[in-house]
This record gives sequence, C-alpha cells and structure tokens, in this order.
Amino acid sequence: MKERILYIEDEPYLGRIVKETLEQQGYQLRWELDGARVMDAFRNFKPQICVLDIMLPNIDGYELCRQIKAEDPGVPVLFLTAKTETRDLLKGFEAGGTEYVRKPFSVEELLVRIQNQLDLRDGRKPARGADRDEIRLGSYQYYPGRYELACGNSRIQLSQRESEVLNQLTGAINQVIERKDLLRAVWGDDSFFNSRNLDVYIRKLREYLKEDPDIRIQTLKGKGYLFLVPHQPA
Repeated sequence: MKERILYIEDEPYLGRIVKETLEQQGYQLRWELDGARVMDAFRNFKPQICVLDIMLPNIDGYELCRQIKAEDPGVPVLFLTAKTETRDLLKGFEAGGTEYVRKPFSVEELLVRIQNQLDLRDGRKPARGADRDEIRLGSYQYYPGRYELACGNSRIQLSQRESEVLNQLTGAINQVIERKDLLRAVWGDDSFFNSRNLDVYIRKLREYLKEDPDIRIQTLKGKGYLFLVPHQPA
C-alpha cells in the first residue's frame, strides 16, 4: 500500500518537480497550492505525513501545522522553509513540526527526511535509549517504543525529538544530567541552535507532565537538569 503524503507548496515549478519525484518513488501524493484548502484535503486524504511550505497564501504553514496537530497529534509535519533565522525555526517546532528542510534543497535530501519520519512514526527505528517497553513516572506511564505518554485515560503522542529528550531524562531520574551531555546525546553536538531547540522541548515536556505536581524538570543554572520523579530509586 502506498504511503500518503500531503504536500503544500505554492510555487508551481518546484511543486511539480517534487510531486513527480515522490510519485516515481512510490508515494501517493496530494499537492495543494493554497493554504485555505489544506484542512479539507487533510481530512479527506488522511495523509501519513505532511510536507508544508511556511509562506503560503491565505494561511501560513505555522498555523496549518497547529490545526493539523489538533486533529492528529501523531502525524509528522515536515517544514520546507527559506527562513534561516533561529526564531523562525523554533516557531516551527513550537507549532508542532517534527522536521525541517531549508530551501533550496535537493529532492534526494527531502526523500531521506520523509522516509525517516515515516519510519519513526511506524516504529521501524527505535528512539535512542528506548530499551524498555514501559517506564513508570509517578502518575504517568511512558512507552518509549511508541513515543507515548499516558496518565489515566489521557494519551500524549510525542515527537521523535521529545522522546529522545525524555529518554535521556529517564536514564538519569533524580540525578543531575549535564546540559552538554543531553545535547550531544540527542543532537550530536551542543551548538547554540541545538541548545535553543532543547529549551523548546524541555518546556513541552514540562507541560505534558504537569498533571503530576511531584514530577519536576528542575533547571540547574550553568549545569543542566535534575529530573525529579517520586518513588524512584536515586
């Protein structure tokens, strides 16, 4: 069965090239040029991944991503962007994006990144450090293999990066984990840009874990983090 991609790009020449290449690679693709038509296409087409340009007529990619994630939190959203400012990329992650590709890009790079996101969503590649089926975190259950955080009847579908950060924290419960070590484990280096990304994901994880007031991700200024979880071995 062909994997379905919803592709939003308002530049006709680039759109045709990407559409033809992805279809040649065996994907089923729906291409939209106007942001105002995207949510109807999303509901009818039911894509397994969305590839969004950010600058679109009528509605931008950030708002589309928020609307898509509100309907299906687990669907990967890959941004295509000519924006290179850190604040713009962080805005994309905060909207729920899971990956980005800067313009201009090679179609080969886009193919690799799309397939990687699909593999991660379908569990064909385990998250780094996800070597346990279930981890108890106070009132929560964390399932690393399927990027899921549960509390009672509530389920939160985590992104790849969110899971990778949480994997590192759960490997050092009630212990100090240095910021540079966390950055290197998840991103491979501790650059300023990746450091800003980490701040975004820490904020998201704190929001996800807020139902249990005894769980805290404590920032240790100049050092790193202390992941405090009740009833856990030190």
